[in-house]
Amino acid sequence: MVLFVQKWDVAPGKLEEYNEWIPSAMKRCLSTPGPIELRGYKPAIGSQQSVITWEFADLESWAKWHSDEELVKVRAEFMLLTTNRMEELWGPSPIIPEPIRPGA
Repeated sequence: MVLFVQKWDVAPGKLEEYNEWIPSAMKRCLSTPGPIELRGYKPAIGSQQSVITWEFADLESWAKWHSDEELVKVRAEFMLLTTNRMEELWGPSPIIPEPIRPGA
């Protein structure tokens, strides 16, 4: 499993435009083959930063998705509406290669 993490703040003065854009952007991202799951988070306290996590079966699935023409367009739009962007790509752990659930 591969985890792709994205964090960002909405650019000053862009909140309304961002709020109108984000539903279609997420739909476009999810219509491109590759993602297994998307989750979104906001801090419980403090910062207003947004965080989303994408799960993929493997690095090849992520790479195909990430280089898709529609996703390139979404990222270009994203750059105009956000600031303080960060992305991390996480691969499987050799120590814990499979999920461990309580009681297992």
